[in-house]
Amino acid sequence: MKLYLASLGAGLLVGIVYSLINVRSPAPPVVALVGLLGILIGEQIVPVARHLIAGDSLRTAIGLADCSDHVLGQLPGRQSASVEQPPHDTPPRSPPGS
Repeated sequence: MKLYLASLGAGLLVGIVYSLINVRSPAPPVVALVGLLGILIGEQIVPVARHLIAGDSLRTAIGLADCSDHVLGQLPGRQSASVEQPPHDTPPRSPPGS
């Protein structure tokens, strides 16, 4: 959630600076957001296509390319796939020297 608030804060700061120096944003907000969405989706076309060419199904190709995490980012309440959690039935390791 902190990342979203930081992003919003940065956007507000830029908007204030634009207003103070009497400059309009380079594109209307909706047009800019649609363009950003296009960039995010476009970045995923090549990795998904590589998996499709390798013979994977579309659903598998999208999963292997990790599209949802890249396009949507780390959603609040979800754990990152890169953070490995030990299984619940495994006792915690004791620190070295104890």
